[in-house]
Amino acid sequence: MTPEQVKALVEAGIDGADVAVQGSGNKYGIRVVSEAFAGLMPVKRQQLVYGCLKECLADGSIHAVDPLQTYTPDEWQRANRLGIA
Repeated sequence: MTPEQVKALVEAGIDGADVAVQGSGNKYGIRVVSEAFAGLMPVKRQQLVYGCLKECLADGSIHAVDPLQTYTPDEWQRANRLGIA
């Protein structure tokens, strides 16, 4: 599994998502920015992303996702402005 493959899976599962993936082997850090997260609690956001990766998590091609960062576009813009993203 490559970062590009992980990115494609998340983008396919979350319409309009801006996805960045770092890592290799079976451990990745993922940042997702999407309007789909608006109004969702952090656990629901994570579940949405993990749902895109469920087959890879089940077969072990992805072992760990850390960190998993989820933002709405407004949250992402605010985080960048504050220098915390």
